[in-house]
Amino acid sequence: MLAVANNPALKLARDDLHIACAQAYSAGLLPDPQLSISSDYPGQLGTTRAFNYGISMDVMAIVTRSANKQSADATVAKTDLGLLWQEWQTVAQAKQLFIKTRFQEETLPLLQQQRDLTRVRYERMAEARRDGNLTEDATTAALTAYSDANRQYTDAQRAAQQTHHDLNALLGLAQDVQLPLTGEDSDVAIKDESIDEALRALPERRPDLLALKAGYEAQEQKYRAAIMSQFPSLSVGFVRARDTSNIYTSGFQINLSLPIFNRNQGNVAIERATRQRLRDEYQDRLNTAYADIAQLRADTAVLSHQLQTTRQALPDVDSAARHAADAYMQHNLALGTYVDAQSAAVSKRLDAATLRESLAEQRVGLQALLGSTIPDAFSSDRTLTEAHAK
Repeated sequence: MLAVANNPALKLARDDLHIACAQAYSAGLLPDPQLSISSDYPGQLGTTRAFNYGISMDVMAIVTRSANKQSADATVAKTDLGLLWQEWQTVAQAKQLFIKTRFQEETLPLLQQQRDLTRVRYERMAEARRDGNLTEDATTAALTAYSDANRQYTDAQRAAQQTHHDLNALLGLAQDVQLPLTGEDSDVAIKDESIDEALRALPERRPDLLALKAGYEAQEQKYRAAIMSQFPSLSVGFVRARDTSNIYTSGFQINLSLPIFNRNQGNVAIERATRQRLRDEYQDRLNTAYADIAQLRADTAVLSHQLQTTRQALPDVDSAARHAADAYMQHNLALGTYVDAQSAAVSKRLDAATLRESLAEQRVGLQALLGSTIPDAFSSDRTLTEAHAK
């Protein structure tokens, strides 16, 4: 809710929606009549001043008003649905950043523990090397392990800082604000039946696909208006005049363009090509959505299997780490073996946390692609789109 309310990009998108609504209001207005006034002042005596008053109306603007109004209304629906889709993407991004923050809070202590273990081993081995009790090769290997562990820890710290920056920016907060995050990410997998049902309803459910449909309807009306504009531009009016001999006349005037060369053919071709592009864009977006969802489902199955395997191995490595710690405290185990056992347990826990994070982020991504938890706030826009299609 905070992300949707405060995100700066969404505020700009809402401004775009207000502009589209204003354009729809403008498209529904009737054209203003045109008033023409002219006056002649003769230089000869015995004559009177001549005048010509006329009022006219652009008939073609009235003819194309319906198509332009429907196009503008469909554009409003497209913009509104696009805003809804952008809001849902922002929600998904906020959820993923929450998951990433929780993962970093869990893994940073483990990485610090791994760094401290390798540091202690290196310091002890370096001391033994100075005393001449250890070869340089063994010391170099310990230094490399410590450097790798220290690099992983510092990289994780920078990643945590970047996540904090991204989350605050998404929520429109200053960078010095510290958010007290509460709650845990959901660990419940999405059922295959729910995914299949959402896939069947995807074209009628996802706001970005509905927005593309509304955009196509808007372009269809623009194409229709361009075809109607092929007819001669017609302006009809009434005239009241007086000539220099003081004779009054009343009549009408018609201004008519001759469709000989242009005939609005260029605009018709442009609108037709644009309409075809929107149709192709919709089909491409739909195909991409199906492909991305299939890929996420396949990746989720692989990650779930890997996480299950990792969890099954955790008790053994934890038990080995505890036994190694007990033996080391009783001086029955060398430092290097103790560090290896502890590092193996830490690495396995890091693997499990990484897999859990990947699965949680993929669940959020799958929900975003399916649009399965989007509220029905866009039902009026969907109805408008369907009405235009009919």
